Amino acid sequence: MKILVLNSGSSSIKYTLFDSLIPLHSGMIERVENYENAILQILQNISTLDAVGHRVVHGGEIYKKSVLVDANVIVTIEELIPLAPLHNPANLAGIKAVSMLYPDLKQVAVFDTSFHQSIPDYAYMYALPYHLYTENKIRRYGFHGSSHRYMLKAASSYLQKLPQELNLITFHLGNGDSVCAIQNGESIDTSMGFTPLEGLIMGTRSGDLDPEILLYLQRQKGMNIDDIETLLNKESGLKGICGASDMRDVVKLAKEGDEKANLAIEMFTYHAKKYIGAYIAILGRVDALVFTGGIGEHSTLIREKILQNLEHFGIKIDCDKNRHEQYEPFDINARDAVIKLLVIHTNEEEIIAQEVQKVLGQYE
Repeated sequence: MKILVLNSGSSSIKYTLFDSLIPLHSGMIERVENYENAILQILQNISTLDAVGHRVVHGGEIYKKSVLVDANVIVTIEELIPLAPLHNPANLAGIKAVSMLYPDLKQVAVFDTSFHQSIPDYAYMYALPYHLYTENKIRRYGFHGSSHRYMLKAASSYLQKLPQELNLITFHLGNGDSVCAIQNGESIDTSMGFTPLEGLIMGTRSGDLDPEILLYLQRQKGMNIDDIETLLNKESGLKGICGASDMRDVVKLAKEGDEKANLAIEMFTYHAKKYIGAYIAILGRVDALVFTGGIGEHSTLIREKILQNLEHFGIKIDCDKNRHEQYEPFDINARDAVIKLLVIHTNEEEIIAQEVQKVLGQYE
């Protein structure tokens, strides 16, 4: 089965072509202005295709698993746009472009939020008036679902245990960051919330903060909603602290003696470490901590700073192993560590292709 996986963003489309779940080639179309033209450009060298899988960021409470796209699904994703105004419109544009060009081609929507639908209500609810949940669906949803699902799959293979036997703490660290508590193969808590803004410090996003700060800024500095949204999503995080949003640049500045860059690293790793303690408390037994994403896979410094001084939890990093990067999944824990420490190169596209195959198998 030939499956094209599309990740349609606001100005770009990433794509990977799979044949029997083996990747054939991948690429990116940048500066997209017309999605139909971009899709035509991607498909011009593909002779046969059985289905297209789309990454869709937000499925709300409606989609607990991946679904075959039809007219009702398109309408529902449109209705969910207020929950993800920066992402769902672009994801939907890709779906509509394929529908317009190839109306008979099967499409499957794979939602970032679906992996976290197993989170219990006491973990996903906010302490706001209950009607804001029932009427406006304000709750924790969680994101990076395909990446956390892939870490579970890869850790299962590496540790030679079934997914349902595993308790994991998984870190997706990149420009956007999230951590997930996985118990018996299911997500039971995650750091991102109603939107991808909550949780860890990110490249340009603030992560957790006191909500009263926003009211203070509105009163004292006259900032409006648009000003505050820009501040929190585009001007905060690492960029807000030291002026650089890419951790590689932050580390370089820190090595050159930049005090604010050093502060950004200390803040980033401190907040990540706090989540380890919190998730050990709710999981009890932890089999492994798993790192992925651009920072999680490649920054030996950040991994080391997050994991140091946690021996009392049974977490002990081997700094020599940590500095020798490999492509295949590898462990960086000391021999006498109780909890495994794994580095895994994420493959969200593979998860999406598998989900497409699974959904279409239900209709054959």
